Amino acid sequence: MSSDPLLQPYKLKHLTLRNRIIVTSHEPAYPEDGMPKERYLAYTVERAKGGVAMTMTAGSAAVSKDSPPVFNNLLAYKDEIVPWIRQMTDAVHEEGAAIMIQLTHLGRRTRWDKGDWLPVLAPSHHREASHRAFPKKIEDWDIERIIKDFADAAERMKAGGMDGVELEAYGHLIDQFVSPLTNELDGPYGGSLDNRMRFCMDVFKAIRSRVGDDFILGVRYTADERLPGGTGVSEGIEISKRLKESGLIDYLNVIRGHIDTDAGLTDVIPIQGMANAPHLDFAGEIRAATNFPTFHAAKIPDVATARHAIASGKVDMIGMTRAHMTDPHIVRKIIEKREDEIRPCVGANYCLDRIYQGGAAYCIHNAATGRELTMPHIVAKADSRKKIVVVGAGPAGLEAARVAGERGHEVVVFEAASDPGGQIRLTALSPRRKEMMSIIDWRMAQCEKHGVAIRFNAWAEAETIEAENPDVVIVATGGVAHTDVLSKGNEFVVSSWDIISGDAKAGTNVLIFDDAGDHAALQAAEFLAGAGAKVEIMTPDRSFSPEVMAMNLVPYMRSLQKLDVTFTVTYRLESVEKNGNQLIANVGSDYGGISKQRIVDQVVVNHGTIPLDDIYFELKPRSTNHGEISQDELIAGQPQSVVRNAQGQFQLFRIGDAVSARNTHAAIYDALRLAKDI
Repeated sequence: MSSDPLLQPYKLKHLTLRNRIIVTSHEPAYPEDGMPKERYLAYTVERAKGGVAMTMTAGSAAVSKDSPPVFNNLLAYKDEIVPWIRQMTDAVHEEGAAIMIQLTHLGRRTRWDKGDWLPVLAPSHHREASHRAFPKKIEDWDIERIIKDFADAAERMKAGGMDGVELEAYGHLIDQFVSPLTNELDGPYGGSLDNRMRFCMDVFKAIRSRVGDDFILGVRYTADERLPGGTGVSEGIEISKRLKESGLIDYLNVIRGHIDTDAGLTDVIPIQGMANAPHLDFAGEIRAATNFPTFHAAKIPDVATARHAIASGKVDMIGMTRAHMTDPHIVRKIIEKREDEIRPCVGANYCLDRIYQGGAAYCIHNAATGRELTMPHIVAKADSRKKIVVVGAGPAGLEAARVAGERGHEVVVFEAASDPGGQIRLTALSPRRKEMMSIIDWRMAQCEKHGVAIRFNAWAEAETIEAENPDVVIVATGGVAHTDVLSKGNEFVVSSWDIISGDAKAGTNVLIFDDAGDHAALQAAEFLAGAGAKVEIMTPDRSFSPEVMAMNLVPYMRSLQKLDVTFTVTYRLESVEKNGNQLIANVGSDYGGISKQRIVDQVVVNHGTIPLDDIYFELKPRSTNHGEISQDELIAGQPQSVVRNAQGQFQLFRIGDAVSARNTHAAIYDALRLAKDI
């Protein structure tokens, strides 16, 4: 048996877990009609194949109709879910992993205009900031009904073959009863800690009476809300002890913090630029105080941190949830002593931010996650070897090179710069985003492993490429900053990238016009304000930085608000004029009837990129397909067969920002779904 602490089995009641790594409950928002159908199944099973001890799904499955999903959760209150759950649990068990599901009633953490338009419920009328719904103060008959709903849902999950259920008790209804900040009830469910915990205990009693003792029950809860007047550390430890002493549950899954605001949520689930494992020591304190099986997950992105968590005895099982969205085969690679090949989680939080914005979870640099039905995590070898030339060593180009190399092709990459990375190398200049470079570093290592030749400081001319006698040419040259968007005065502005890279000296009174809404404007603002400049960010949109999304926005706001940066929405920069040493920025509005001016000494325009595509159009007439991609073949996962020029010398494709300004995930997805079939 291995001596690695992570690979030791763990006995949880009657259930033997094959190692110490779990995927904690999370909702990737893949359900169809509230059911875990084929896509959900494939995603869940892939992690079981990768060797994880237990995967927990659904964060969280709704037990009641008045707990309507706000991000496409599973509907555990429907009987029809049972066969879908059975299909999933059987498949996970066949791969040797255990599987549990998280159940919840959202309470006030939802909206009344979702689902069946039923009133939101809570133990007070206090609105949650994130979801904005004013709740009905819960009544006795609501409590009775919801307790029964929890028991019914747990019984369905047992019938579906689950090894257990976990109750979500932070931020949701159970926690809203426990926290003195959200419980204003009188009588048996309000007031003292005994009374505030009564609902949680009644729910567990009802569940245990239905499912018996041979079924795992756990709770994921906050033992410290980190809010004035809320559940504090001493009370949290007391809650933990009472949960253990109840005899109703089998483990504690500890978190610290609150999730009723974007800032609170981000502290509970930290993103890139924030400390790794910030709550691990606290979870260890709970385990020491209770001497009870303890689980924990919160930014455990790498094997070393996970190994420390187990070896030091801080917890019994460690969750690597976002890490498994990036690489579902972490445990298998540990067992095979290939830890250096694990695709790293970079904490970009593209996965969760998409969910909270109403989309499905995707990893920023593993385009197969959530697409297991069509995209491979392990690329198959090609039937015949081809010569592939890739132009550009940014994320799209390196992904195309990696995949083509893994398929066994001879691959050559031309890169005009002296280093790889493209726009990622620029964005990683901000200390908070330096982890983004792991996207490039991992691909460079994989390219080296598969024999990909990368030529730096090599400007690719058509003749240079033709001299390679390629079968396929992939243009991944990216884009250049697009600032030529004003009616007058474009020559007086600089781009966000000019500021971030240091190519433009920082001004002292700066207007940033941002209608791309991505990270670059905020990064430039942070750099400028940090250098002492007075900064205003202006956007024609009704909200700023929509592409950055909620949790990624939090660290920026904490920084930029302290630096007194001004945010102005619904105004458009129209033109710029020179006036001595100053610039006059003429401002209008899409809503009409407005004409204003700003007097500044620097104007920064953030308008995305425009394709750097000269080489593509130069090569186009020499190719067999004239650059055409069959969308039907691309979507169906078939090799590209378009022929427009039988005398052409090679197939030609372009991907990523060389096509149009999008984002890192889109660039990598372009590359994967094209190159996997070459």
